Amino acid sequence: MHVLATAGHVDHGKSTLVRALTGMEPDRWAEERRRGMTIDLGFAWTTLSSGETVAFVDVPGHERFVPNMLAGIGPVPAAMIVVAADEGWMPQSAEHLAALAALDVRHGLLVVTRSDLADPAPALADARARIAATPLGAVPAVAVSGLTGEGLDELRTALDDLIAALPAPSLDEPVRLWIDRAFTVKGAGTVVTGTLGAGVLRTGDELALGDTVVRVRGLQSLGTSADSVEAVARVAVNLRGTPRDDVSRGDALLTPGRFRPTDLVDVRVHGDAAADLPATMTLHAGSAAVPVRVRPLGPDTARLRLNRALPLRIGDRALLRDPGLHHVAGGVTVLDVAPPTLQRRGAAAARAGVLESMTGRPDLAGELSRRRLIRGETLTAMGVPLTGSVSPVAGDWYADPTHWASLGERLPAEVTSYLREHPLEPGMPIDALRHRLGLPDRTLVTALVRAPLQLRGGRVAAAQSGPPEELVALVAKAFDGLGPFEAPEAYDLTALGLGPRQLAAAARTGLVVQLSPQVVLAAGAVEAAGRALAAIPQPFTLSEARRALGTTRRVAVPLLELLDRRTVTERLPDDRRRLR
Repeated sequence: MHVLATAGHVDHGKSTLVRALTGMEPDRWAEERRRGMTIDLGFAWTTLSSGETVAFVDVPGHERFVPNMLAGIGPVPAAMIVVAADEGWMPQSAEHLAALAALDVRHGLLVVTRSDLADPAPALADARARIAATPLGAVPAVAVSGLTGEGLDELRTALDDLIAALPAPSLDEPVRLWIDRAFTVKGAGTVVTGTLGAGVLRTGDELALGDTVVRVRGLQSLGTSADSVEAVARVAVNLRGTPRDDVSRGDALLTPGRFRPTDLVDVRVHGDAAADLPATMTLHAGSAAVPVRVRPLGPDTARLRLNRALPLRIGDRALLRDPGLHHVAGGVTVLDVAPPTLQRRGAAAARAGVLESMTGRPDLAGELSRRRLIRGETLTAMGVPLTGSVSPVAGDWYADPTHWASLGERLPAEVTSYLREHPLEPGMPIDALRHRLGLPDRTLVTALVRAPLQLRGGRVAAAQSGPPEELVALVAKAFDGLGPFEAPEAYDLTALGLGPRQLAAAARTGLVVQLSPQVVLAAGAVEAAGRALAAIPQPFTLSEARRALGTTRRVAVPLLELLDRRTVTERLPDDRRRLR
């Protein structure tokens, strides 16, 4: 299927033309048929001689219903521009063409209607000249009469040629179905419709709708139920268990996790100068119309603060309109969906300089250069493809290669500086290093550690780092003249400068065996105790062990408990012990 939108001034025969081509009534409401003009969006379709199916989104031409018109043409890749031969180019013709240009629609067809009422040549020449000045360029043109049928065969041929030139849709892209209608069907529940521009919808799919996840109960396309629908297509989606009041025009059904709703975007403006834009405007994106506050940054760049978040991606096209003046100010290309704050003096001017170099085409290398570190899932949701030679540096984290290399160079210096300030520490804690380097995740620190540094017990230190010489000397002095199972008194340790921190550091580095906060033995005490206890009859009591070790109860009790924990000894039910 191929989808086209109509465009043109009110009462220039758009609906009549669609009716003549399709045999279907595009005006859905009795009020529309009574008044003879389209108020809301209408839909109809036909099969051309080539066998291709073309669906028409018939949009209203009256000035009061321009927002409805924009909801219809927003997601559509091509347009059929209709001008009446007896009236020629009119104000809404100009506004509709401005909207198509703003949305960068590049495929179209000019149809001059009412050729039975006036010579179509002047209207055709004038309209073609106006259209040629837009991204549509030189478009084919056909003169027809919707009442007599004259020119309809030529129009069908021109439609075949037009759709043959349309780019093939991407079926691998995530689904973003902008909702243009929502209603309730008795026995089925809530149904929404829209134009599927990319991807594939399937019955049973789970899709994101705002903050909730909904399930597709059923699909229809061209009035026929389907198990799946491929882009480009008009599609009706029956949502399971979703109240009608939870859905409205401008919402979007999304592939979960593939879009990042945002209420702040930086854009390039195509049309009026950014400085001339009103402070408050309406942004039309897809079928959504959202009030925005405009902050000009550069000659053609601006920051938009949206009244509500939309699932926008880098490269999206949207339209800015001043509803008070009924003026299309121009199109916008989304440059950034997660822009930085502008709080410091001169930040806006600096940001304008950055935006000047951005093209609106998703670029992995450029995003990494600007953001330095970012998760892959965030890049994907922004519309940036994870392709090329760049791979994650840790888990799902991507990094700018230059920034990552500089972090790797800084890390050893940060560790050295920390250990100089904390000589008793066995290494620099990962979280401390993460804060020093300004990293958002511990896994990034781990990925940066290189020899001769290594990660031990949640700390980063040199592979062969030993205890400080000062600590070694203090420990040696503390045990000078003592036997292997004699512990220095707490006050003697304190007098030497061996407080809790120093003792803990000595225990971590193997200089002492810490039996309790203030009871320590010299290194090797555990092995020596095992040998001494092996020489006495088994099993043995605490008193027998104390005498064999030549120590006090203050030392023997915690020492035997340590031997139990290390499975050197085992404790029997009668409180005696034996070597394992």
